[in-house]
Amino acid sequence: MGLCFRSESLPLPGLAYCWLVSVQIVPVRGFSDLRRFVGLPYRLHAGTEWVPPLRLERYAFLQRRLNPFFSHGDAQLFLAHRDGRIVGRISAQINDNFNRQHEARWGNFGFIELEDDLEVIRALLAAAEAWVRERGMDRLVGPMDFTMNDDHAGILIDGFEKPPILRQPWHPPYYSRRLEQAGMQKAMDLYMWELHFTDRYTGMMRFLPDIAEKAKSEHGVRIRKMSRRHLRRELDEFAKVYNAAWAKNWDFVPYTKRDLDSEALNFQLVFDRDWFMVAEIDDQTAAIAITFPDLNQVLARMNGRLLPLGWWHFLNRRRITDRVRIGFLGVMPEYQHTGVAAALYIEHFDMAEQTSRNSGVAGWILETNTSMNRALTAMGARISSRYRMYERVWREDGANAPAIAT
Repeated sequence: MGLCFRSESLPLPGLAYCWLVSVQIVPVRGFSDLRRFVGLPYRLHAGTEWVPPLRLERYAFLQRRLNPFFSHGDAQLFLAHRDGRIVGRISAQINDNFNRQHEARWGNFGFIELEDDLEVIRALLAAAEAWVRERGMDRLVGPMDFTMNDDHAGILIDGFEKPPILRQPWHPPYYSRRLEQAGMQKAMDLYMWELHFTDRYTGMMRFLPDIAEKAKSEHGVRIRKMSRRHLRRELDEFAKVYNAAWAKNWDFVPYTKRDLDSEALNFQLVFDRDWFMVAEIDDQTAAIAITFPDLNQVLARMNGRLLPLGWWHFLNRRRITDRVRIGFLGVMPEYQHTGVAAALYIEHFDMAEQTSRNSGVAGWILETNTSMNRALTAMGARISSRYRMYERVWREDGANAPAIAT
C-alpha cells in the first residue's frame, strides 16, 4: 500500500510527498542533500563496469546557474530514504523547448539510481510522476539527464559486461527489471554500435569506398578539420546540420545559443582535431562528424577525483585512450544524395590508421533510424549494447506525440 499527500508546510509547498511502506521520498534541498545525490552511484556500483565521473563535474552540471537546461526547462531532484540511509535517487523535469517543438506535454525523469528493491523504484517514480502531473503533463518519459543530448539516456538492457564509453551510462541488470515491474512501458530502444577500424578490408562493404570517392570527384566534397581556436563558431555550423538532419527524430530538440556555449566549453576538454570533421561542397557545410576520444578510459583511472593523481592521468589522456565515440554524424538534407556521409565514414578509417585509436562506438542510434543503422552495418559495425527509454502515459487525449524518423 502507498500513501501520497500534499503539505504547504514541507520544503516545496504543494508538492505531493509519497511514502511506500518504509521508503520516504524527499526533495534535494541543499548541498548536503546534493552531496548524497551525487555520491549514491559511487557506492552502488563500486567494483562493476561503471566508470565514475569526476565529482566536481557532476556538482557543476547540477547547478541551475551553470546548466543551460534551466534556461528552457525546470527540474526537481529527489532522494529515497529508508531507516536513515539513501537507497535511491531520481529527477523529475520538464523540457519546455521539447514540448514546444513537438506540441507535446511530456514530463521526464532521469538520474535514476537505486538499490535492488521494487518498493524503492515505485516510490521514486510516484514522486516524479506527481511532480510532472502537477504541471499539466500527460506522460512520464525517461530516463534522461536532463535531455537526450546530455550525458546519459536510457537504461542498459544488453551489454552489461562491456565498460561504457564516454557519455554512455551503465546499469546493473535489475534496473530494467524493476522499472518494468513498476509498470513502465517501452518507449524506444537506443543502439550502440561497435566498430573496429582494423576491419577496413574485411568487415566494410566494398561499395562504400567507391561512393566516398565519387562524392569527392563528382560532387566536390572536401573534408576539413575543425579549429580549436574557433570551436564555438564551428558549433554554429554543427547546429545548422543537427537542427536540419535530426528534426524529425523522436527525441529531437533544437540547440539554443546557451546550449552551444556550454557544449563549446565541454568539447574543449575532449577536442581532438583529427576527429572533429566538416564536409564541405562549394565552401558550404554539407555534413559534420564530431567524434570524441574515449575519456572514460581516463576517468576509470581517476576514480572520480583530480587528487592525488587524477590530474596526471588527464594530462596523459592522448596516450591512454585507444578508442573513440562517434557522437554526431549528420548530413544536410539537400546534400544527402552526394555520398558525403560515406566520405566521412572513410575519413574515420583513415584517421584510425594515422593515430592510436583503432576502435570506436557509434551511438546512440534510435532503433527507428533505419538509414543510420544500415550505414553502420555497411561499415562493418555490430550492435554492442542496447538501452531502453520507458514511459508511463495517463492521458491519451493530450498533445500529439513527436514524429518518429524511419
